[in-house]
Amino acid sequence: MTVSTPASWLKSVAWAALVWNLLGVLAFVMHMLMTPEMISKLPLDQQAAYSNTPLWSTIAFAIAVFGGCLGAVFLLLKNSLARTVFALSLCAIIIQQFYNFIVINSIKLLGVSAVFMPLLVVIIAIGLLILSHKGIQQGWLK
Repeated sequence: MTVSTPASWLKSVAWAALVWNLLGVLAFVMHMLMTPEMISKLPLDQQAAYSNTPLWSTIAFAIAVFGGCLGAVFLLLKNSLARTVFALSLCAIIIQQFYNFIVINSIKLLGVSAVFMPLLVVIIAIGLLILSHKGIQQGWLK
C-alpha cells in the first residue's frame, strides 16, 4: 500500500456523501413518524404495504442510512473503516430494495417512477464503496 496525499476533491465528496446520507436519515425518521392518520390518507394498496412492512425491512432501512452517514464521517476523517461501513450500508440497501421490488412490487404499486430514486441510491452507494476502497489502496484512508 502506498501512502499519498488525498485527492483535493475527496473532502468535497465526503461532505456531499454526508449530506446525501443525512437526507436518507431524514427519510427514515419521516417513515417512522408516520401516524395511522397519515397512513389512512394513502391509497388502499399503499396503506396495506406500509402497515405490513416487516421488521427486517425497517432494520435494513435503518442500517442503510445510518451506515451511510457513519461511512461518510469515516471518509471525512480519512479512516479506512469507511469501506467496511459503506459495504454494510450497501448490503442493507440491497435487502431493503429486495423487499421493495420483489416482495411488495413497488413498480406495480407506485409506477415506473418508483425505480429512479432507489436506483440512484444503489449507484451512489456503490460509488462510495469504490471510492473508499480506492482511498485505502491509494493510502488516502488509514
